[in-house]
Amino acid sequence: MSRAGALQGLKVVDLTRVLAGPLCTQILADHGAEVTKVEPPAGDETRRLGPPYTASQQAAYFSALNRGKQSISLDLSTPDGQQVLHGLLAGADVLVENFVPGTLERWGLGYEDVLAARYPRLVLCSISGFGADGPLGGLPGYDAVLQAACGIMSINGSADSGATKVGIPVVDHLTGYVALTGILMALQARERDGLGQRVEATLYDTAISLLLPHGANWLCSGEVPAPLGSAHPNIVPYDKFRAADGELFIGILNDAQFGRFCAAIGAPALAADPRFANNAQRLGQRDALYAAIEAAIATQPAQVWADALMAVGVPASAVNSVAAALDHPHTQHRQMLVRRGDYTGIRSPVRLMGTPAVPGAAPPRLDQDRAAILARSWQAQAQAQGQVTAGLAQAPAQASARKMQEGHAITQH
Repeated sequence: MSRAGALQGLKVVDLTRVLAGPLCTQILADHGAEVTKVEPPAGDETRRLGPPYTASQQAAYFSALNRGKQSISLDLSTPDGQQVLHGLLAGADVLVENFVPGTLERWGLGYEDVLAARYPRLVLCSISGFGADGPLGGLPGYDAVLQAACGIMSINGSADSGATKVGIPVVDHLTGYVALTGILMALQARERDGLGQRVEATLYDTAISLLLPHGANWLCSGEVPAPLGSAHPNIVPYDKFRAADGELFIGILNDAQFGRFCAAIGAPALAADPRFANNAQRLGQRDALYAAIEAAIATQPAQVWADALMAVGVPASAVNSVAAALDHPHTQHRQMLVRRGDYTGIRSPVRLMGTPAVPGAAPPRLDQDRAAILARSWQAQAQAQGQVTAGLAQAPAQASARKMQEGHAITQH
């Protein structure tokens, strides 16, 4: 029998919008955390990034990132909004925010100045474009801007197209996972010493970390990487090729695979050709090898070749559309689509077998859970006030007890 979600009982206050932060907190929610999404009065910007819209009139973009959460709208620049937030934080384990650095401090909610002392067990995760300091500190950043700034666009595309952004917001996505990892590490550290801490995830750091192997190549050789289309700078053949009906991607990592590949496409002479004897040779003869491969595979559809190559241990795939990928039988087998009534989304790739994720309800309408969230906030504040009052009442008795203990210790000494 599977156990409850791995994060059951974890309480998360989510102040984030757009992609990296909401992705992080959606994964926390999928694995059992209670996530309260606090939105500004106008709501998360992605609510308006449509069409397309879902059947419940949510923008598809917002719907993809906010299932399993409760929503309340607060103006955190006001005392009333901050009072509600403090009530939520009184019972929270994690706070995630992606405001421009300095915003929480300006509102009197800075971690070092206020939150760490008031909520010592709280883990605060801050997500930003560039961090708070340094030459670019405090500046706004979006995924494509960071792809441009950090060299990713310069190696994507081809000589003909010029620099091109990656088609998915890859920096935002990975930053969401960086934030998730940092939060889980901080919670593990809290298990050891009882203290929360501040976690930082920036799009800039994430984008720089993506420069593999291109960054390592430049550090070693001093040669500035150039765009290669779908090719690999260190491996040949590792690229897409034109088959009879479309494109086929072939990934070959070693000489044994290359030999099996040549046999499978009916061109065993390529494996015996000294120009292609090893990967280093193939790198220098890329154009000649590519021409020979495309001549050999022009006779069959891409999927026929993909099936034949995979059968002999050579990684290959037809270049599928998004629709083909989501409709693929293996996508269904891996249960990658989450269906809840009229909601359909993509499952988190994080899989735990003993405590599997249970994706929650469809993404909330703006402010739909106000009553329930306000009730929790007021209750937490009342409990906190009660604890303070009890502590004050007990203080004289505790002080007297300490004095008696100290006197006893002196007598014994």
